[in-house]
Amino acid sequence: MILIIGLVITGVTNLLATFVIALREGLEAALIVGIIAAFLRKNNKNLSAMWVGVILAVLLSIAVGGGLSITEHALPQAEQESMEAVIGIVAVFFVTGMIIWMNTHASDMKKQLETEAAGAIGQSSEWALASMAFLAVLKEGFETSVFLLATFSVASSTSQATVGAVAGLIVAVIIGWGIYAGGIRINLSRFFRFTGLFLILVAGGLIISALRSAHEAGWFNTGQEHIADLSWLLSPGTVQSAVITGILGIPADPRLLEVTGWFCYIFIVTVLLYWPENRRPAPEKSVILLRLSSFTLLIVALLLFFLSPEPVLRMPGPVPLVSTASHTDTPAGHLTLTGNDSGYQLHIAFPGTNEATIVDLPATETRHYTVHGMPGSEWTGRYVADMRHMPETLTLNQLISLYGRIPVGLNPARYPGPFEAIWNGHCIIQAEMTGGVLLSADSHPDILLTLSGSGLSSSRTFNITERTHVTDCGWQTDTGYQQKVSRALQNMQKKKDVWHFRVYTLPLFFVILAAVLFILSLKISLKLRKASGAYPVAGKSQRSQEKPSTQPDKKG
Repeated sequence: MILIIGLVITGVTNLLATFVIALREGLEAALIVGIIAAFLRKNNKNLSAMWVGVILAVLLSIAVGGGLSITEHALPQAEQESMEAVIGIVAVFFVTGMIIWMNTHASDMKKQLETEAAGAIGQSSEWALASMAFLAVLKEGFETSVFLLATFSVASSTSQATVGAVAGLIVAVIIGWGIYAGGIRINLSRFFRFTGLFLILVAGGLIISALRSAHEAGWFNTGQEHIADLSWLLSPGTVQSAVITGILGIPADPRLLEVTGWFCYIFIVTVLLYWPENRRPAPEKSVILLRLSSFTLLIVALLLFFLSPEPVLRMPGPVPLVSTASHTDTPAGHLTLTGNDSGYQLHIAFPGTNEATIVDLPATETRHYTVHGMPGSEWTGRYVADMRHMPETLTLNQLISLYGRIPVGLNPARYPGPFEAIWNGHCIIQAEMTGGVLLSADSHPDILLTLSGSGLSSSRTFNITERTHVTDCGWQTDTGYQQKVSRALQNMQKKKDVWHFRVYTLPLFFVILAAVLFILSLKISLKLRKASGAYPVAGKSQRSQEKPSTQPDKKG
């Protein structure tokens, strides 16, 4: 019995978020249509044009939602994550704007709509009314499509979320019809105020989902430290999991950036909406505070962008080399890297030599790739091998030992040896680098042997690289050094992520927030000027001048 009750509660909580979203958005659209319809009916106007606009807006909203869903599922995984992040951010923007607008205009929404409808009637155009209803419903429908699509992506049960959305729309239509018919009265200001608090929490969950999708899409990797393990509380299928994860969007493994974004959004929007009226600054002070905040955010964004030094990978000292002639890490000297991406030089110091061997690594001999998330390059170079220790004459048996078999075209009966040997060898270097730091390097010989004498009418040349050991060619960078570089690269990638977030992502967010605050200050300033008479209503003064009052003054 307890299990059944738990499953029922879980199902209800799964559909609650989409129910409230659809109810609120649908009710807003239904109210707009109902108010326009009631006004038209009172003025004995036909409703056909209005219904055409409403139906077209509903169909277009469904098409937008379906198109976004189909597009998202047709994309590759990384692009899907990117689109989910964008949809989540847009949904948060829409729902926040809706909450703020309805909290501000719910009380006088009817008056505003009737004024606009009266203007449309004054134009003597049915299509003016149709476009008015079309745009109003399209706005709500588009917001609903985006918001529900974002909510579906984080819902534990898509079917239950769909049921919740459909139920919310049905209830919204019923309430809207009841208000239109006059049988239902509702305190819109209080309704939107309380449902707004719930939607703020839902939007906070979408912030978390959008940030995680952005990380999985590769937009940024900073702030991904796990700050809590809520798996003990949010077991799949439990009531608390359905409420906390399904509705509020809080995962079992919240990360630092996600929690920071959640708290910032909840705090800012809640204070903006529910701060007591008697403690809010006067409109004149609000304009000053908003513009000061906007200016401060811009200054901070510029400082972050221009004054954050990019981290640089540095490795100390010469790079140790070991021999590849045996399985033991026998020291084979060390090398030093100089130059830049247009060309490098390797200075190789071998044991027992006073002068370093200098190897040029030209930019034309490079291949680019990615290592530990950072741009890397592979360079190829060569230097002349020291062949002084190689024998000047070879017997047939020595030749077979070096070559591995009797060389093709060398008949032992006709050319029994010994042969005169001329050695021509180079050491081929493969070096991998990133950010001007050597990751690894190795060298192998490329040996050509030219034989003459022993009856040969002309010299014969053979490649005997595989079976020839050349002391100054068989080396590689020390394994310990390579491991140290690998760890340094991983740390550098984390520093790069933090730097990229600090220099690009955070300033961009501050610039957008500064723009929003400045626009709010302009709106408040415009209202103050209108209220003070700086901007009189267009045409009002003209009418008052053209039509002076013809009624006598009533005194006494």
